Amino acid sequence: MNLILLTLLFTTTLSTILIMVGFWLPTSAPDAEKLSPYECGFDPLGSARLPFSIRFFLVAILFLLFDLEIALLLPSPWATQTTPMNMFLWATIILILLTAGLIYEWMQGGLEWAE
Repeated sequence: MNLILLTLLFTTTLSTILIMVGFWLPTSAPDAEKLSPYECGFDPLGSARLPFSIRFFLVAILFLLFDLEIALLLPSPWATQTTPMNMFLWATIILILLTAGLIYEWMQGGLEWAE
């Protein structure tokens, strides 16, 4: 009990000291370069609100889809110990659906980056 209170007191004191040092130590000197929308030193040439290509979103969705596939199929070896045929059936259905979706996307030209 004593060790827990000592540890709690030490961590609280150290955290408070570090917060105070971090609050009072740095000096803030804003100038035109720091206040500009781009801190790299270049003047903004155009609008920063340019629309993204839908291809970026397509790649992100495909990545999430196949990441989800891995997450669904990862516990398959452990699940086969209980009902092997049922798990094999579900894993096969998931793989067939995702493969069919990938083939459809490929045939539609959705994976072609350059137009």
